[in-house]
Amino acid sequence: MTMPQGPERVLPEIVGRDVFDALVIRTDFSDDESWTAVVGELCRPWGPDDGFPARVQVVDAPAWSGATADEVLVAVDEDEYLSVVFLADRHTMQSPTRALLALTTVREDEGDLDPVYYQGLIESPEPRDFRAAPAAVHEVHANVTLGNMGFAEFALAASAQPDQVLRPL
Repeated sequence: MTMPQGPERVLPEIVGRDVFDALVIRTDFSDDESWTAVVGELCRPWGPDDGFPARVQVVDAPAWSGATADEVLVAVDEDEYLSVVFLADRHTMQSPTRALLALTTVREDEGDLDPVYYQGLIESPEPRDFRAAPAAVHEVHANVTLGNMGFAEFALAASAQPDQVLRPL
């Protein structure tokens, strides 16, 4: 099934997400077995001694098939409380770690930045994405949402790994 591509593509609205639920959107439907494993890992308790219950909203709808990162970011733009979204894309389904694509929804508008003070940010913008193992999703979502850590800190931790995949810290 081929989904329309380009600017005319409108993805469905995501409703009912609690601010504390990590948002995971499936964009690749090529491997149901891998997807089932990803969801199983996402539903496990996390944190010290697995003391926190998994809070996740999974979007598993064919309308999202093949959606690009940019299309997803446009679709979730209205959720003012969403700081990070995770995509289960082709890489996720083929990767032995089932690494999801973490995307920040916070964008700096470089046109609004005064180059006198923000030249470094303009020349080297914050990272927009990184890969995260399903077991790291809740830690990233909770800390970025609460402001305990920034998205860039997690991206840096992921980039320090040999396979570029963030695992629970």
